[in-house]
Amino acid sequence: MDSLEDTFRTLSISRRLQPQEPSYILDLALSPKSGTELIAASFSNHVVRLHSKETLRVWGEYTGHTGSVFGVRFSPSSPDVLFTGSSDGTIRCWDVRQPGSSAVRAFRSKPDHSYCSFDISCNGSVVCAGTEQVDEDSFLVFWDARMAGDGSGGGAKKEGLLGVYSESHSDDITAVCFHPTVADRLASGSTDGLVNVFDLSSGEEDDALITTCNCDSSASALCWSGKSADQLLCLTHDEGLYLWDLARLDGEDSFTLFSSSDARTLVPLSEGNSLDYLIGGTWLEEEGRLFLLGGSHSGALHLLDCSGTGLKLVTSLKGGHSSTVRCFQWDGLMGCLLTGGEDGQLLQWKAEWKVEEISVGKKENLKSVSSMQHKTKAHRQQVIKSEKKKSD
Repeated sequence: MDSLEDTFRTLSISRRLQPQEPSYILDLALSPKSGTELIAASFSNHVVRLHSKETLRVWGEYTGHTGSVFGVRFSPSSPDVLFTGSSDGTIRCWDVRQPGSSAVRAFRSKPDHSYCSFDISCNGSVVCAGTEQVDEDSFLVFWDARMAGDGSGGGAKKEGLLGVYSESHSDDITAVCFHPTVADRLASGSTDGLVNVFDLSSGEEDDALITTCNCDSSASALCWSGKSADQLLCLTHDEGLYLWDLARLDGEDSFTLFSSSDARTLVPLSEGNSLDYLIGGTWLEEEGRLFLLGGSHSGALHLLDCSGTGLKLVTSLKGGHSSTVRCFQWDGLMGCLLTGGEDGQLLQWKAEWKVEEISVGKKENLKSVSSMQHKTKAHRQQVIKSEKKKSD
């Protein structure tokens, strides 16, 4: 335990990838252990890039989405397959062995469905996407991930569509998270303040719903944790934190292990430092510990231990980003932290390293018209939209 904290406390920037153009990094994904050593990154200009895990240098890029690419996921069962989710109403599938090629599959539902979250099951067989609110409804849409579409613009085949859940959420579904080892277990979170857990093997929506948890706000991120992965972490858009033990559902004791409507107040920082937002959580299985990453709008990062009954600051990382950080990944094999954000930089943090600067193009003013459209987090725009609907 101490050795891991020692590693975190000595993290420093080992590589810095400067932006090619003024765009934000919205999400990061690491290729599976059995695949090519790659990082996938989605950008606010609708481009998806592949980078080398070791050097961060660009391996290739994909274009084709016409809306914001909010998520990237490598297939757990096929390391050469990358899925991307976009607000343009498509989930697309790409072959990482052919950088620059067109999508090999495209998954769609109804024309008026705009997605804002997605995930793929641990066995790589099912893709699920959450939609924005459509009239009075919101939908969880399921596809067979192995069913090929044509990958093109408007003519993608829909044979892969497995079904839709439409009764469990009443607003934008902002988080979808499959269980890491149980393929039929799915959690979803929404701006309606509800987090639902489903057993997809039970079939119809009413039968599949295991439990509903209330986070009293708009859910922003979900993460399975615990030694048996039976705990569920939920972060909210107003920086709340909830940790539930789903193994206690049938017992008399409360299954809420920890809750705070504003987790920022729980972490004392030295003068001049601030914890302005929470980015997400990650369960480190080998260490049996849950960690969160938070940050300040000036670019500082704060690594937090969430394995007890509250939050504990492990270390703060400075001198890297210059604005809000949107996403991160912890690479346990390489012992490094990867972060990306609104300054367009992709950073690799390792223990006691000296920074290597890598420029992939002319560094321009990051506050361009296109990037300013993404100045606030996408989910915050959805919350504002939701509040307007409720007040009408």
